Amino acid sequence: MSADANWTEAFLETRAAEMGASANTLDALRRDLGHFRGWLSQRDRSLADASREDVEAYLVDCAARGLAVSTRARRLSSIRQFYLFATEERLRSDNPAIRIDGPGRPGRLPKTLSADETERLLEAARAHGRTPADKRRNACLMELVYATGMRVTELVSLPVAAARGDPEMLLVKGKGGKERMVPLSSPARAALRDWLKCRDAAEETACGAGARRSPHLFPSRGKSGHFTRVAFYTLVKNLAVAAGVPPGKVTPHTLRHAFATHLLANGADLRSIQAMLGHADLATTEVYTHVLDQRLREIVEAGHPLAAARPGRKGAK
Repeated sequence: MSADANWTEAFLETRAAEMGASANTLDALRRDLGHFRGWLSQRDRSLADASREDVEAYLVDCAARGLAVSTRARRLSSIRQFYLFATEERLRSDNPAIRIDGPGRPGRLPKTLSADETERLLEAARAHGRTPADKRRNACLMELVYATGMRVTELVSLPVAAARGDPEMLLVKGKGGKERMVPLSSPARAALRDWLKCRDAAEETACGAGARRSPHLFPSRGKSGHFTRVAFYTLVKNLAVAAGVPPGKVTPHTLRHAFATHLLANGADLRSIQAMLGHADLATTEVYTHVLDQRLREIVEAGHPLAAARPGRKGAK
């Protein structure tokens, strides 16, 4: 294994051990550093001797190839983290990425869904599936994600033990291994009860045929042992079509945004939403106030009797 590869693996091991980085985070870091290492090797350079000019040239090349601003920002973040580790471990005496400004992120607000669109998705979930068990599973997945704002990885990997006893709250393990409690709505609890009956009955049958019991709420025969992120992404797209909601508006993360935006619109405070979403920084949660502000402006523009008539307004005569 090359020195660059050794350094990379040591960095990832440290992130996993000391920072509690998730498998998805580690995979992203490995991919980003792999791209950078490949770019350097084509120029007879390496992580060990890369200069600030090399890092800047790499970012310029990424921009020239049309990579999104968010992708370039993430890659620079990965490179910064790696070189911070390298200097702390005395693998390098300098940090070539420390004073490089990242690409400015566009000020786009997160996409969300209206309450009506969300209700149509939930109704579609109750009717979508090849079998009654599939329909109950799909309904449970959608009710849980909308009731709690869980990240998709948190949702699909939920342990079945967390759902036993008709709980009013779920214990969720989030980023960095941090745990938080999230309350369940009455519809979510009902969907959870219905799904557990189907799940447990199917498991008893499978165990009778020699299969092992699954620790997951949403078990699967795949490698992960549970319903996957990709499968859930596909499900929400299919539900969008069935519900008559533009599929481009609907992703697992859009449902998380809908949870937060709808709570805020109905009077929930930011601190409570921050705790339920598992945000480390309140500033991350505050973006939803801007989503709400934008929506309120749209309502005023469309429905206020004087809004359209004022000079300078769109549609003014």
